[in-house]
Amino acid sequence: MFPKDKLDASGDASWRRREQVRKRREFFLQALFVLALLLVAGFFVANVESNLATKHVRSGFGFMSDRAGFEISDQLITYSSSDPLWKAFLVGLLNTLRVAGLTIITATILGVVVGLMRLAKNPLLRFLGAAHVEAYRNIPLLVLLLALYLVVTELLPGAREAFHAGSWIYLAKTGLYLAVPQIGTAAVLLALGAGGAVAAGAFVLLRRKLSVWMAAVWSLAVFAVVCVFAWVSCGALSGWDHPTQTRFSMRGGLQITPEFLTLWLGLTLFTSASIAEIVRAGVQSVRTGQWDAAYALGLTHSDAVSYVIFPQALRLIVPPLSSQFMTLTKNSSLAVMVGYPDLVNVGTTALNVTGQALEVICIIMLVYLSVNLVISVVMNAFNARVTAAKI
Repeated sequence: MFPKDKLDASGDASWRRREQVRKRREFFLQALFVLALLLVAGFFVANVESNLATKHVRSGFGFMSDRAGFEISDQLITYSSSDPLWKAFLVGLLNTLRVAGLTIITATILGVVVGLMRLAKNPLLRFLGAAHVEAYRNIPLLVLLLALYLVVTELLPGAREAFHAGSWIYLAKTGLYLAVPQIGTAAVLLALGAGGAVAAGAFVLLRRKLSVWMAAVWSLAVFAVVCVFAWVSCGALSGWDHPTQTRFSMRGGLQITPEFLTLWLGLTLFTSASIAEIVRAGVQSVRTGQWDAAYALGLTHSDAVSYVIFPQALRLIVPPLSSQFMTLTKNSSLAVMVGYPDLVNVGTTALNVTGQALEVICIIMLVYLSVNLVISVVMNAFNARVTAAKI
């Protein structure tokens, strides 16, 4: 009989050979699959190019350097109709990211509040939470956007009769106007930078004593306070640009267009209803014994939710929340129905100007795919952190 160590060595060598054969076979099959996909893609590309050439239609992305030839009403960077098309697409992309980013923040905050309202002991709060969810979850988003756009553009007063709070805020059918520091964009960047830096430091310090959930909440509160303080400080140092009423419109200050207001409010209300249900289900999934243990320790209802229940529910809330964020980003493409110049709206205009339908559609699809992949990666990393955290 062979010694035990020789038998073990022989078994290990045999196992390694089988593993090597298996890996080679899997690699070979995967290579064949990729090659087949490339061949199919090449066939379709060649077929499309042949059809376009037959119809004398120009193909390729060289048109992106051509003159745009159209204006964009809402823009975060300087743009004119004489700029190339790629800059027009960039303006549309920034507008999409702006409305999606702001809506993710507001919809999440409102969704968490409404979700906790549905679990409140007060019957009035429970009724209001249920009414919010049932109303906005059962109305088509497009109908909601059109209704809000009608309210903003038709039912609000004109510029001369605008609702206002002193000379700081004006609300009219032409949009929302805010007083801003004279230095404008620099003030925004300074406020965001200062708030982000202080909030990151606060999260690192608070994470040593609090759960991930509570540290994140306090960090967001610190971020908001520091941003407001930096904004007010910039205004105090440089002076304020106040909006003023003219005969037919408003002048000065920061204008938030009615199209942006409509899209932002509509997406926030619509998405917050789904997020509220996710939060409610996540909290109710926590075992009732956790509530009893929290009350036995003398915690109030709000403290029990904040320090015991919600951190545990977060493990079940985050995965479906990722899908809601990606759905929200895709739903922002309905901006074209209210005239907000997002990526789809700009792409549609560019398609009509250039006739490059296939290329424009590919660009739009690739951008949305990339943005949603980024959201997925970030949320998966956050989910891994929450799941691994000792909460």
